[in-house]
Amino acid sequence: MASDSTIDTPDADRVYLFDTTLRDGQQTRGVDFTVADKAAIARALDQLGIDYIEGGWPGANPTDDRFFAEPPKMENARIVAFGMTRRPGRSAENDPGLAGILDARVPAVCLVGKTWDFHVDVALEIERDENVAMVRDSIARAVTVGREAMFDCEHFFDGFKANPDYALECAEAAYKSGARWVVLCDTNGGTLPHEIEAIVATVAARVPGTHLGIHCHNDTGNAVANSLAAIRAGARQVQGTINGLGERCGNADMMAIIPNLVVKMGMTTNVGADKLTQLTSVSRMLDERLNRSSDPHRAYVGAAAFAHKGGLHVSAVQKDPKTYEHVEPGIVGNQRHILVSDQAGRSNILARFAEIGVEIDPKHPKIQRLVDEVKEKEFLGYSYDSAEASFELLARRLIQGVPEFFTIERWRVMDERRFNARGDLVIESEATATLTVGGTAHHEVAVGNGPVNALDTAIRKALTPKFPAIQTMRLIDYKVRILPPARDGDGTDATTRVMIESEDETGTTWRTVGVSPNIIDASIAALSDAITWKLLRAGAAVLKTDA
Repeated sequence: MASDSTIDTPDADRVYLFDTTLRDGQQTRGVDFTVADKAAIARALDQLGIDYIEGGWPGANPTDDRFFAEPPKMENARIVAFGMTRRPGRSAENDPGLAGILDARVPAVCLVGKTWDFHVDVALEIERDENVAMVRDSIARAVTVGREAMFDCEHFFDGFKANPDYALECAEAAYKSGARWVVLCDTNGGTLPHEIEAIVATVAARVPGTHLGIHCHNDTGNAVANSLAAIRAGARQVQGTINGLGERCGNADMMAIIPNLVVKMGMTTNVGADKLTQLTSVSRMLDERLNRSSDPHRAYVGAAAFAHKGGLHVSAVQKDPKTYEHVEPGIVGNQRHILVSDQAGRSNILARFAEIGVEIDPKHPKIQRLVDEVKEKEFLGYSYDSAEASFELLARRLIQGVPEFFTIERWRVMDERRFNARGDLVIESEATATLTVGGTAHHEVAVGNGPVNALDTAIRKALTPKFPAIQTMRLIDYKVRILPPARDGDGTDATTRVMIESEDETGTTWRTVGVSPNIIDASIAALSDAITWKLLRAGAAVLKTDA
């Protein structure tokens, strides 16, 4: 359990970070955390320096029940149990739902209640005074049993605009009953930054900013901006989720809020400069847990956040990165990428050479030849800005040569659809591949759950005994795009582009591309590049004989 010293003492210059990925994030379409997922994400957030981690709602589902039955031990954060205020007509001491939340083995609770008179009248159908009493009694009960109490003012901004006196009465009831944090929620996500700032400033005159939090949804695309506006107006707790997970359009993205607070606004948080470097890895860890591709264009932590493609931009960045970068990428654990494409000039090519460790005279005659070849290949369907490993091989082959570790001489695939003895439908691919390694031909056969998987298996069977370095590499992403004919054609001779992302045991990832009218041939080209790049980086030796 985290120390109380940094949590309970109000500090006008300190912003407290409250992550609700495990509760609000789980409401995202297609997201379903296991108990192990929740524990792993909580530990990552704890190491990052998050102050509060909302673990879920005890009693709401078996997963949350198991999580709170044995919550993970935290070094920095406090695990928070979420739930509702007492029900109408019951006392706080005699409400089973509230008791389940307060009985959770965690130091803090966050209770949600209505603050919009419209909801009280229509959804709850109770007297407005009773709703205020529900807030007051529930928070007081949480404090009495020794929990750090927080109150989520649901639909606060809509409620304030409709009836400011009533919304403020609900917020004050929570504060006067002992709530450490009164959190103003833009539940429908429809409020704009200038409204947030003005309303929070008004509330701060009644509830001190050192006890005010902000919780924004992203339905207008303003969740991060709204959160920062609330901080400007005096709020000192901010809620969000990793990568902006959340129902509908998501919640405020904590991966953008944190660096904006620390780097741009100079605010003090428990995520200092030493921990900011974990942001990118935490962002990508969540996507890995969810088994989905990371958004390359996510602010600060996306793979494209510091990617430069235009030749003039790259030339300027090489002179001083501040020309086209608002922060140094390493601050948030990201890195700069110089992309190579049909828009590339000599500056892009030279910058990429520097990244891959190739020393070359800027006046080398082959540089312009490489620029021209990249543009020609991209015209034919290649895409090197997303396939840096294939570009490296292309460049090295032209400038200094690449060892020929193996040659794929021929391949064949057969697909079969049948029913087995139990009557189950079976679709299976069988591939044969002939490779030359060290002057000797190797013929292998393999089956797989598709033609590419079967060929990959057959190729690895031939190569792994000779090159054990490839044993730990695996394909983690496979994308196919059908392109229109690059030259004259009637559309039936369209080109297929295959992009493959591979990973090894060190966590290193690399991307390769293959282009062909045949999808399997394009896949084999991308796979061949992926294996060759791995062998090159591993320092493998070319086999002269099959000894």
